[in-house]
Amino acid sequence: QANLVESGGGLVQAGGSLRLSCSASGSRLSLFVMAWYRQAPGKERELVATYGGKDINFADSVKGRFTMSRDKLYKTVYLQMNGLKPEDTAVYLCKTRLGGVDVWGQGTQVTVSS
Repeated sequence: QANLVESGGGLVQAGGSLRLSCSASGSRLSLFVMAWYRQAPGKERELVATYGGKDINFADSVKGRFTMSRDKLYKTVYLQMNGLKPEDTAVYLCKTRLGGVDVWGQGTQVTVSS
């Protein structure tokens, strides 16, 4: 069975840091191409960052504060979030595709207090 699991969320003060992980299980699931999204209450889901093979892109709202890395097996991706702001508060989800179908994790809550 192929699925994604996010972890690393929590409560942090503004200016703090968190590192989120997205882990893929199942032999067919890879994070060679993947994306991080976030969804705040009452707001639409927002694309935060993408791994397109070797290319990395970030939304303007997080550029310069967030970075990404992954393991050599493309099974785990890390989202390092520095300089967190209250507006970064959201459920963070990772996504990839398998057989033309989107595979989502369940999300991890990030709460940034002012």
